Amino acid sequence: MRVRSFSILILLLALTACQVLNLGQEEPEPGAVLFQDDFSQPTSGWNRGATTEGETDYAGGFYRIYINQAYTDIWSGPGLDFSDVRIEVEAAKASGPDDNHFGVICRAVDSSHFYFFLISSDGYYGIGRRSGEQQDLLGMDGMQPSEAIRQGEETNHIRADCVGDRLTLYVNGTKLAEVQDPVYTHGDVGLIAGSFASSGTDIHFDHFTVLEPASRDEQEG
Repeated sequence: MRVRSFSILILLLALTACQVLNLGQEEPEPGAVLFQDDFSQPTSGWNRGATTEGETDYAGGFYRIYINQAYTDIWSGPGLDFSDVRIEVEAAKASGPDDNHFGVICRAVDSSHFYFFLISSDGYYGIGRRSGEQQDLLGMDGMQPSEAIRQGEETNHIRADCVGDRLTLYVNGTKLAEVQDPVYTHGDVGLIAGSFASSGTDIHFDHFTVLEPASRDEQEG
């Protein structure tokens, strides 16, 4: 099985595990909405800026992250602080290579300490942790393929649960991976996109929502 290696330069514009599959059990309902943004108002608090490496800005009802350099990640957050959260967003590639990655982050202590949940436009996914200059996938040697991920310029619904030491990634309603990691307990949430060997990744995000997750007891059912 082909896997993708993962070694990226992170740029901030404001940046014991196991895999499990969705077994079809009924999902408990989340709690209250803690934060949401449809990016219709360019004053809602997200970064707006451009460098030689890329850009982040509001763009016609979306939030756009554009990567203009190979092997580069850019992330942005609204400047909040949460512990346990359920994050949901719709994301699609507007242009650029399918060999990319994009998704959400949670528990961002600062620009180089956070968890990330990624998919790519050619159908790969991963969960990982950034710790200073070290960036690692958790529970896998490389990003893994999944047929649940819509490829090319199609929109994907990404959900990331950060509950206790458990990090879970869902895409289009399918649970793709769950890992455990106790390092970060709270921090900002946000959006992330990046490139591999080719620049030009252009990702549009919409309907970003942070929810109070179902309790751990409810999740374990």
